[in-house]
Amino acid sequence: MPREDVILDPPPHIIDLFAGPGGLDVGATWLDIPVTGIEWDPHACKTRRNAGLETVEGDVRDYGPDIFPEANVLTGGPPCQTFTVAGTGSGRQAVDKLINEAEDMAKDLGEGIPRSGFADDRTGLVLEPLRWALLALQAGRPFRAIVLEQVPAVLPIWNAFGSILERHGYGVDVDVLRTEQFGVPQTRRRAILIARFGDDNVALPAPTHQAYRRGASDQAELGLQRWVSMQEALKRDTEFTVVSNYGSGGDPRNRGERRSDEPSATVTGKVTRNRLLLAGGGESRFTHQEAGRLQTFPLDFPWSGNDIGQQIGNAIPPRLAVHVLAAALELELDDEELEETMDASWMRGRMSSLGTRLSDRVVFAGE
Repeated sequence: MPREDVILDPPPHIIDLFAGPGGLDVGATWLDIPVTGIEWDPHACKTRRNAGLETVEGDVRDYGPDIFPEANVLTGGPPCQTFTVAGTGSGRQAVDKLINEAEDMAKDLGEGIPRSGFADDRTGLVLEPLRWALLALQAGRPFRAIVLEQVPAVLPIWNAFGSILERHGYGVDVDVLRTEQFGVPQTRRRAILIARFGDDNVALPAPTHQAYRRGASDQAELGLQRWVSMQEALKRDTEFTVVSNYGSGGDPRNRGERRSDEPSATVTGKVTRNRLLLAGGGESRFTHQEAGRLQTFPLDFPWSGNDIGQQIGNAIPPRLAVHVLAAALELELDDEELEETMDASWMRGRMSSLGTRLSDRVVFAGE
């Protein structure tokens, strides 16, 4: 149970660290949860502002929970470039050091995070969400819930964070989720941590769709929907085969391929460089809107600024964010109604009080 000197506010209000163009923020908006995102990249901030998302442009290291007293839910997806297989690998090599740094921070409740000391400065940013969580605990206003996401290589760090949070009164669950199992037309794997203060009964969301396994039977598992293909998501008139910009199996000449009746491979920042071989001849490329849709952003999401492909590839899929937030905040969720919300115009809903929001049909457990 929470300590008596701790203050908890019932209505959720999210502070989203490393918010990017707004993948989690879109999911929160679909749930009608207020969210403020902190993001340093000016291009992602331009997209966010044009999408009507509340944005603080700056470095998360320059802020803390005391500046956002209304926020009682902490979310964050720190930069992944040094942890990915395609990246430098310096983050993967620093995992043990990062875990030791996290334990040292826990002793001082959030003080003393180094701004350097890693081969790539972005590596140390993975510690920022823990700093925020510990500072909130120190102030007697712990975050009601915490949601973190990263590439699978960060799972040991999330496990270390989880152990620290459990010592301070949180229930925690950590694992790797497959995005296609939550209706995202893409086989992307993400390490997810969810924590809830004063509640040991915490669990990651259960899949709503079957896992994609190439060459396996197309028959849906009992109680689960079939995964979503690129063709279903994009509704292109012509079938196509995607030829990846990246090599496969360690051979840069061996380009991976996916047919349009399959889910996309992981959408990266180079997604618009993939070639689409059209049935009957000819080639095409994904538009920014189509690439965003493979991440489950609304079709009319106002991508802006430069490096749009990178913005899209860096984001958490909003549809996955909805399921993770619902699990963290104990929300009841209807997947069919989520489909309707996803298909609605984003800009029309943001620019007027009209438009249906999923939250109209979502209630807090126990209410």
